[in-house]
Amino acid sequence: MKKLLDIVPRWLPALALMVVIFLFSSRPSDELPNFRGWDYFIKKGAHAVGYGLLALSYLRALPKRNYWLAWLLALLYSTTDEFHQSFIPGRNTSITDVLVFDNLGAAIALLVRYWFDRKRWTLAGFLR
Repeated sequence: MKKLLDIVPRWLPALALMVVIFLFSSRPSDELPNFRGWDYFIKKGAHAVGYGLLALSYLRALPKRNYWLAWLLALLYSTTDEFHQSFIPGRNTSITDVLVFDNLGAAIALLVRYWFDRKRWTLAGFLR
């Protein structure tokens, strides 16, 4: 039981982000906001940020710092989410979202985290 109590809190951020992503992708296209000329950049940027955060939350949840597995889990969830969107009115699946925006978001977030882990910077050490 103690082991379970140690594991569950580590996975809560990942589960919460997965729910948030699922809820956003469940909205029909006519309910989505339109940012006019910035629409493409804001929505694709949201893909990158969302999957970057998801990859970092997977990294936190995994027992060892397994960057490859965190990246792979983020891409697998991205793939299932795109499939889910195919059932939503006005939405479509996009392999570009998975391979470019979600992939780059996850990879860049994990690379930055890896760099900080290698440097072993802390906020206090960084500000000195």
